[in-house]
Amino acid sequence: MTSRVLLVDDDVAVREALAQTLELNDLEAVTAASFVVAKDHITPQFDGVIVSDIRMPGRDGFHLLDYAHEIDGELPVILLTGEGDIPMAVKAMGRGAFDFLEKPCAAADLLAVLERALKTRALVLENRRLKVQLESGDPAARMLFGSSPQSLELRAKVRSVAPTGAEVLVTGAPGSGISKVAEVVHLMSEVGQGAFVKRPGAGLTATEFDALCNAGAGGSVFIDEVSALPEATQYAVLDRLERGAGTRMIAGSTADLAKLVDAGTFNAGLFYRLDVMRVRIPTLSERREDIPELYQHYVAQAAEQAGIEAPELSSDHLAALMAQDWPGNARSLMSAAMRFVLGMPEEATESAGLGLAEQLAQVERSLLIAALGRQNGRAAAAAQALKLPRKTFYDKLTRYGIRPEDYRRPGRATDEV
Repeated sequence: MTSRVLLVDDDVAVREALAQTLELNDLEAVTAASFVVAKDHITPQFDGVIVSDIRMPGRDGFHLLDYAHEIDGELPVILLTGEGDIPMAVKAMGRGAFDFLEKPCAAADLLAVLERALKTRALVLENRRLKVQLESGDPAARMLFGSSPQSLELRAKVRSVAPTGAEVLVTGAPGSGISKVAEVVHLMSEVGQGAFVKRPGAGLTATEFDALCNAGAGGSVFIDEVSALPEATQYAVLDRLERGAGTRMIAGSTADLAKLVDAGTFNAGLFYRLDVMRVRIPTLSERREDIPELYQHYVAQAAEQAGIEAPELSSDHLAALMAQDWPGNARSLMSAAMRFVLGMPEEATESAGLGLAEQLAQVERSLLIAALGRQNGRAAAAAQALKLPRKTFYDKLTRYGIRPEDYRRPGRATDEV
């Protein structure tokens, strides 16, 4: 959630006192003494809220309110009023002010209003971000969520393999979203306007596979859990691919096909033919920093399906989610979101039997990994972002077995020394 507040007041003592109150409560204060100075901070990209005095020399708080809403009609503006300005402030509410406070205002009152305004702003920005994704012509951005290095690499991989037309093997742990990634590969390919025909491999006969290829002609055929294909069908699939299937072939597997080949239970020729282009989906435990974003998306989705308002999410709740390993991956996170929306009790999790120290350690480890991901594996920058002494930061990395190099994205330079 954004925590930036633009404070506008020509009285330097009031301005500095308000800024100190905000900073003591972990809010970022940006100060301005006039409309002229303040307007330079208000851009379409401004992600905070505004607190402004009404009476100022030159252009006053009403000018600032109008200017801010010209830039962004949903930007919260809180007005500070003198004793005789309350009727004026009430009028301002009718013009779109978020709220008003009488000067001098108590710190608790200011913080309460700011909390509401900041939550409102965060919700508006999140809805806009989701809308952009939904309206995007890029299915990878629209359908594959996450901002971790692993998620960025996944989307880049999908974008690179999709246009090739070659067979694709999508691998991942159970519940990781293999079917969704396969669909994105299809949508981003040259046959994306054609049919996307999918079928589990278990029990699929050679005749049924031929029928699938005919139904998917000019599009894609996706066989999920391809490791479960009967032996005879494996040969039929390989033969059809070598003759030209007339359709894009995408296979998914939660099993290690190479090991099955070594064990003699999967056709080696089919494996090598399918493994032309491989897309591996990272587990949630590998990209814990994506958990809050995914969970919020699933909560909004579940609330819409249930026809109810989405419950408010606290930072403590999201931190607790990040501390879990989620062996069921996205599927289990989606189920947890549905239970949360419906007010159902949480199922027992891996963290349920842990003491406070162990749970805090899980959260701490998640935060260290998230910081390294955001800083492209640069330990010094991550330590600075977390406001930790470098030695303390490295000690924690050693304690949790975290290697900064694991969170460096290929092609992006680091200035680590």
